[in-house]
Amino acid sequence: MSVKDAYNFRAISDSVATAGRVEPEQLAQLGSEGFEVVINLLPDSSQYAVTGERQQLERQGIEYLYLPVDFAQPTVADYRQFRQLMQRAGDRKLLVHCAANYRVSAFYSRYALEVGQWSRAEADQFMLSVWQPDEHPPWPLWLQQVEREG
Repeated sequence: MSVKDAYNFRAISDSVATAGRVEPEQLAQLGSEGFEVVINLLPDSSQYAVTGERQQLERQGIEYLYLPVDFAQPTVADYRQFRQLMQRAGDRKLLVHCAANYRVSAFYSRYALEVGQWSRAEADQFMLSVWQPDEHPPWPLWLQQVEREG
């Protein structure tokens, strides 16, 4: 079972993909699919978290970077840490995931906008292809705060 079958999977490029929950069977295939780094924004306490994800990935030689973002209370500090993790991932093949690709699409779209990878329209189109942040307070405020930050 490929990661391409993960909930709300989106291939950004040949080297970057985003997704919601990645099932244990999909995690087991990431190494053979060429992934070198995984950033997980889903708190371990979530009902959607996969037990032993770090160990499963590290056994495949995949670097596991964990940044638990509270969906009900995302912060600008979370975004700052995300930027650092993206820089750490560098040009390696990367998967960024959470529960539904909501957190990830918001974080990644703002990052791609900030680094000049996407225009505002492209960043918004990507995020809105996954979910509607306006329907989930406090995300509209978070987006404004991150924009002021950048």
